[in-house]
Amino acid sequence: MQFDVLTHPTPTSEQRRAEILADPGFGVNFTDHTAVIDWTAQNGWQNARVEPYGPISLDPAAAVLHYAQEIFEGMKAYRHSDGGVYTFRPFANAARMNKSAVRMALPELDEKVFVQALEELLAQDKEWVPTGEGEALYLRPFMFATEAFLGVRAAKEVTFRVIASPAGNYFGGELKPVRIWVSRDFARAAPGGTGDAKTGGNYAASLLPQQQAAQKGCDQVLFLDPLHDNAIEELGGMNVFLVTSDNRLLTPALTGTILEGITRDSVIQLAKDRGMQVEERRITLDEWDRGVTDGTITEVFACGTAAVITPIGELIDGEKTIASTGTGEVTQAIRDELLGIQLGTVEDRHGWMHKLA
Repeated sequence: MQFDVLTHPTPTSEQRRAEILADPGFGVNFTDHTAVIDWTAQNGWQNARVEPYGPISLDPAAAVLHYAQEIFEGMKAYRHSDGGVYTFRPFANAARMNKSAVRMALPELDEKVFVQALEELLAQDKEWVPTGEGEALYLRPFMFATEAFLGVRAAKEVTFRVIASPAGNYFGGELKPVRIWVSRDFARAAPGGTGDAKTGGNYAASLLPQQQAAQKGCDQVLFLDPLHDNAIEELGGMNVFLVTSDNRLLTPALTGTILEGITRDSVIQLAKDRGMQVEERRITLDEWDRGVTDGTITEVFACGTAAVITPIGELIDGEKTIASTGTGEVTQAIRDELLGIQLGTVEDRHGWMHKLA
C-alpha cells in the first residue's frame, strides 16, 4: 500500500527528545508522527498516510464512543548494535488483531500492510527509540469505529492508526517480584464473550479490581474462573506461568476467556527448547497453594509485552498469602533469553525479529 507522508512542521527538538529518552516512563510521551489508514464499507482500506501526531477529530456520535467497537495491539521496537530498529513477531500481532477484528465486527487488515504501517512510522521516528537497559519504543496499533450514527450495528467507517511511545521498565527499573491480589468479586471475561479479543472494554472492566488491588498494596490483580473450581485465568494484562520441581511449565489453557499472548506463546517455545514439559490446562488456585506449600511449584511468573517477564512473589487471597520464591533460575533464564533475542544479543533461532528501520 502506498503511504503519503506529511512530516511534522515543528518536530520535537533534539534536546527535548534527549530529556524524554533519559527518563521515558511508560506511555506518557509520544513520537512526532502517527500512521493512519481509513476504511469504508464501500471502498475498503484507503488513504494510507503518515501525519503529525495530534488530537483526533471525532463526531460526538462516533460509534466507538457509544458501542466500544475498538481493538488494539501492543508491541516494542528495539535498537540493535547494527544501528537498526527491530520489532518482535509483528506478523503474530497482525494475525491476533485480525482475530480481534472478526470478534468485534471490524474489518480485517492485510498483515503485510499492518507491518508496513509500523515501518512507515519508524522511517520518520526511529530516533525516538531509547537505548537504556530494559527500554524500548512501545508501539500501539489500534482500530476504531468512526462512523457517526446511533444504531446498534457494525460501523461502516473505521480508522486504523499506529502511535509510538518511548518506554522504560513497566514495574520500575529493578526486576523484583510483584504482589498480586486475587479478585473474588469480579471476573475478567465469560465464555462466548470477548476475553480472547484485545479490545478496550476488557481492560476497562479490569480497572475497578485493579484499584482494589492497589488499595491492598498489590501491583496487579488475578482473575479466576468461578465456573471451574476457581481455575486461574490471567492478570489484568498478563499471562501466568508456574514452574514445577520436576521441570514442567504450567499455564492456563486458552479457553476463549484468556488473551492469546504473543509473549506467552514465545515463553512456551523457549521452555520446550530447554527440554521442559509444557502443560496448558486448567490450574486451580488450590493447586497453586498446595504446590507452593509442598515445594512442587518452585517459581511463578507473569508475562506480557509491556513487562516481558516478571516474577510473582506473593499472591494475596483475602487474608491469606501464598508466597513464592521470587526470581527463580528458570524465570531468570527464560527472561534473559527472550530479552536477548529482542535486543539482538542472543541468537534468534526462530526468526522472530523483524527489521523496521
